[in-house]
Amino acid sequence: MNAVIPSPSVTSAPSWLHRALRHRSFVIGAVLSLLLLLAAALSLVWTPWSPYEMDLASKLQPPTGTHWLGTDAFGRDVASLLLVGARNSILVGVIAVGIGLTVGTALGLLAAAKRGWVEELIMRLADFTFAFPAILSAIMLTAVFGAGIVNSIIAIGIFNIPTFARVTRASANAVWSREYILASRACGKGSLRITLEHVLPNILSVLIVQATIQFAIAILAEAALSYLGLGTQPPQPSWGRMLSEAQTLMFQAPLLAVWPGVAIALAVLGLNLLGDGLRDLLDPRLSRKR
Repeated sequence: MNAVIPSPSVTSAPSWLHRALRHRSFVIGAVLSLLLLLAAALSLVWTPWSPYEMDLASKLQPPTGTHWLGTDAFGRDVASLLLVGARNSILVGVIAVGIGLTVGTALGLLAAAKRGWVEELIMRLADFTFAFPAILSAIMLTAVFGAGIVNSIIAIGIFNIPTFARVTRASANAVWSREYILASRACGKGSLRITLEHVLPNILSVLIVQATIQFAIAILAEAALSYLGLGTQPPQPSWGRMLSEAQTLMFQAPLLAVWPGVAIALAVLGLNLLGDGLRDLLDPRLSRKR
């Protein structure tokens, strides 16, 4: 009879939920992240005004009952711009992190499984990629292909690849040294099967936490690129471009810079707190200390 030994890191769903609700960082991060998702989802079906409709007669209005957060220099409703800007930020974040997660995880698993010159080559390529941050990569892509949201996604995605490759390789190497991996090898399992059946499931929690943190970095990078005019292009709303347009109106309408700045800060803060909370909750060593 084969005995099944439960892993110490596995807990019941009610127990995990109870610990999660008591974790202050996780709760705050989850609430802020949920608000970001709700804003993006709401913009798909409803906005107070059309974010593309200009009304120069109503430009630079303060917050009123008609325009809850006021209007910008073109008479567009700021609340509507923020809602649609949240959607674009999430779009860039999801695709860019997806690129980094998919390619980086595959390279990290390959490096851990093959070791030797394959691991050394992948890690040196990761070091080389780190020399080109997202903004610098976007500038180079823009010089060749022109500014746009697609080039921003590619640049941020490339920047995420070495991060996930390093995290995956380090976590996978720890799993490859476990006794049950040696037992699997003794049973005749190949490297690919061991990676898919044992290594990848045991590092998923690490990848989830890293993806959450990289999501926050991607939103911040997209805002920076849009601020420089390299990211989301008009007429699509972007938090970063809203900041760029507001910088010349700081004395006339200072709130135009406040609203997108607060949105970026809350989104990044929420995702970082969510990532820290997930790290504490999914790591059994940290969970036992709480």
